[in-house]
Amino acid sequence: MTYTVRKPLRLIAVTALAGFITAASWASIVAADDDSIILQSTTSTLNSGLYDFLLPEFTAKTGITVNVVAVGTGQAIKNAVNGDGDVLLVHAKPAEEKFVADGFGVERFDVMYNDFIVVGLPSDPAGLREAKTATDALTRIAKADALFASRGDNSGTHKKEMSLWKSAGIDPTTASGEWYRETGSGMGATLNAAVGMGAYTMTDRATWISFKNKGDYIIVLEGDDALFNQYGITLVNPQKHPHVNVKAGQAFIDWILSDEGQAKIAAYTLDGQQLFFPNAGTK
Repeated sequence: MTYTVRKPLRLIAVTALAGFITAASWASIVAADDDSIILQSTTSTLNSGLYDFLLPEFTAKTGITVNVVAVGTGQAIKNAVNGDGDVLLVHAKPAEEKFVADGFGVERFDVMYNDFIVVGLPSDPAGLREAKTATDALTRIAKADALFASRGDNSGTHKKEMSLWKSAGIDPTTASGEWYRETGSGMGATLNAAVGMGAYTMTDRATWISFKNKGDYIIVLEGDDALFNQYGITLVNPQKHPHVNVKAGQAFIDWILSDEGQAKIAAYTLDGQQLFFPNAGTK
């Protein structure tokens, strides 16, 4: 089977801005025999409310229903490797690039970003508010044997956390069950656990903004470039899985990368705060 990736419609943004891409022409992209796709994605994008904001407009324009499977990034990638989805939208760029290099994805595109933060009690027992970098903060946690709740689930957040521990020269799993507590759960459940036990934890900012059970927890670390959190989108390769709905999946990718889709991402706010920042077209 020979397959050629169409250029994303963001590359013809001038035409889109001129008004030539209408709802009817978007709909014409989609094969008439299937009007739904499975999107393998993350708990952070779903729980933040982003998809509730984005998808109704896309469906209204194209007639395509997007069925979101929200799990940790590692599980989402495994699901896509198994062919249990048409499009992958997650946040672990090295793993996404390997997914493509191994032939399971067609091409990966940057979509949007936000950042990771560390939250904890105002008493800040490990002194993270004095830390200059994320690795400095984690070093302080380990030296103080301060409780830290980790997702421990191979999600994008967990992957980032483990890369930061590695940069700090620390293997926290040697203290598993002691000061280092692995929940094996999603971000919301891990935040609840952290608040319940008085532990630090790392979360993406979008989930934190939308999280309702903050108690007296505050952000104790933010702003380090190492905490940058990039999201990417990839079409599952039909050469590996011929049942992939290529036309509908590509239509969704094209829309999310277009000026219209990017503007919609930028427009999503909670409590006056923008949760995701579009950056399609960057490398």
